[in-house]
Amino acid sequence: MNAADLFKHETETTDLAAGEILFSEGEKGDCMFVLLEGAVEVRVGGKTVEQSARGALLGEMALIDGTPRVATVVATEPSRLARVDERRFHFIIQQNPFFARHVMKVLVDRLRHMNEAYGAVVGL
Repeated sequence: MNAADLFKHETETTDLAAGEILFSEGEKGDCMFVLLEGAVEVRVGGKTVEQSARGALLGEMALIDGTPRVATVVATEPSRLARVDERRFHFIIQQNPFFARHVMKVLVDRLRHMNEAYGAVVGL
């Protein structure tokens, strides 16, 4: 599943130029984004931890648990994103259970990646 396909008819998008910040580490997050076009970097503590392409989910952790953003997201080329607030998120997962599974898979993949990258350092 490519999440961008669910939003291919999106008319109200967030557009970023290369170098523009979508959101910053520590900010309050009340929405997530789906990358429709372009590319972004996800940075934690100033270090790039992920290069994201079409269909990437960004900011879902803050939307799900209400905590501040744990990363900064910066466009590496002109990019277009769909904004998904909590109300819309709940509607989408009710209408499309595969999207809910996709969000869970993204979270699990990120957790596994972080465990592989940092597990030995923190003793996991």
